[in-house]
Amino acid sequence: MINRAPVLTLWGAVVAQRLGFDRAASLTLGKALAGLSAQAKGRRLGIYQPGKQGHEGPPKKVGLGEDFWVEICGRPIPAKNTQDGVRAVVKDKPIEPESVERYLGQKFGDELASVQEAMASLANALEPEILAEQAYGLYERFRPEIPGGRRGWGAKGELDLSLIASLAANV
Repeated sequence: MINRAPVLTLWGAVVAQRLGFDRAASLTLGKALAGLSAQAKGRRLGIYQPGKQGHEGPPKKVGLGEDFWVEICGRPIPAKNTQDGVRAVVKDKPIEPESVERYLGQKFGDELASVQEAMASLANALEPEILAEQAYGLYERFRPEIPGGRRGWGAKGELDLSLIASLAANV
């Protein structure tokens, strides 16, 4: 039983790695993917308010501190080159891959390796170009089922590894 956010984080990281990013960059891209997706859903549900428009004073900085954008699971992710390599950014700050590792370890516990292995098998079953097109649709097929609307916000559901394995065998 797990919330969707860590599942999308790990899937985004696995997809990014299959698309050619190193592990550290992939972890940050996966974390940014889940964060941006949660923000968008939160705004749709009215949990987060959209930013204020028409405020007085100097205009806010345009952009998110990115040097470029990387598309993962159909969503553009702001990223930059750092001395340590490519990193997704949040509010001008590169995401630290070590913090993503800790987050995934806390959320998946002892199951992290088996979940990551199942997801990697699915990602490796497709050519990178096909995976790039189908990654989010695949996630929608195996993500945990949760109640709709606000009731589902933060809810946990079952992540079925046999379903992921089945998808890998049949793509």
